[in-house]
Amino acid sequence: MRCPDPTSYGEFARSLDARLAGKRWPASGTIELTWRCNLACAHCYNNVPAGDVEARRGELTREECVRIFDEIADAGCLWLLYTGGEIFLRPDFLDIYTYAKRKGFLITLFTNGTGITPRIGDALAEWRPFKVEITLYGRTRETYERFTGVPGSYDRCMRGIRLLLDRGLPLSLKTVVATVNQHEVEAMKSFADELGVRFRFDAMLNARLDGAPGPAALRLRPEEIVAFDVADPARRGEWDRAVVRHPAPAAADGDSGPRYSCGAGIHGFSIDPCGKLRICALSTSDGYDLRAGSFREGWERALGRIRSQRATRRTKCTACALKVLCGMCPAMGELEHGDAEMAVEPFCEVGHLRALAFGVPIPTHGHCAFCPGGSLYGALVAKVEHLLGFAGSFEETAPSIPRSARS
Repeated sequence: MRCPDPTSYGEFARSLDARLAGKRWPASGTIELTWRCNLACAHCYNNVPAGDVEARRGELTREECVRIFDEIADAGCLWLLYTGGEIFLRPDFLDIYTYAKRKGFLITLFTNGTGITPRIGDALAEWRPFKVEITLYGRTRETYERFTGVPGSYDRCMRGIRLLLDRGLPLSLKTVVATVNQHEVEAMKSFADELGVRFRFDAMLNARLDGAPGPAALRLRPEEIVAFDVADPARRGEWDRAVVRHPAPAAADGDSGPRYSCGAGIHGFSIDPCGKLRICALSTSDGYDLRAGSFREGWERALGRIRSQRATRRTKCTACALKVLCGMCPAMGELEHGDAEMAVEPFCEVGHLRALAFGVPIPTHGHCAFCPGGSLYGALVAKVEHLLGFAGSFEETAPSIPRSARS
């Protein structure tokens, strides 16, 4: 299948969004091929050692993947995201990948790039993915390998990037921003610019699936996260558009509202390495065993039931209009607290800081210390005033803090 050019693809995506409005259709799936990884990044929410025998034994076989791909194609799925762990640890990756390509899926690959070989590069050149995203953990060897915990991984990543670029493949770079590498984000962006590829970053680190400590210790402070947004006018524009496009769903007085407000279970789904169909890759509380049943059964009944769940109680997140600015979702609550409806406080603070910095109104939405009148609101205002005062080129276009916020 030939991937459409950006213009025609954009038109196609927009028309499809209009057709999907109000309908449940499994248009996009995330396929976790393995939880195993050849790196040992402390931030990662699910990495299992590459040599874990039990984990490998539990992974879907090629034959099981083929059957599942047939079923999700019949259900109308168009997009697949292959992720892990590290996808290229699977010796049968190319078999699984090319079968899905023959089915006509538009496939995106998430990888750390260290396992890309000339053979893999040649195969991807023949069966072009829609996109390949390589995570870059630092611009210097020292920072990168301090992050990954594996000597030699930086050079292997650079080799993987070059192999893909030499073959003209649709590559982009990204990073997860943590205390270990925050000082090299600008250098990573410059590197991507030099290569002529897109670059993005995310500093919102989730807790681990197994509850082990690690990611929380590497998180930036909320004001450090928002400082990256404030320093980049383009990023500010992205948040402005997000607020307009994704308003929070209204909940009537006394109504706890729906548990889920994202696209998970409406247009998207996730399948883990063991064949469990889930509403998203981060949510581990419920699912459907595809080894024991069909995708259609799992999508229509199991995920339909999960998606229709109502929240059990009203919280400060129920009627919050800033959800798109903090990214809060039930999966984050599950990972952080074992409670899908409990807010992750550092993320809540990030959302309110972004709102103040970008001039987004903050309507009161329950007992929230970060809202106007709340016990921590004054401290937030002071943080934002500091950020805007040292924002470089952003300072000229930044909104002023309302006088009422200063009192």
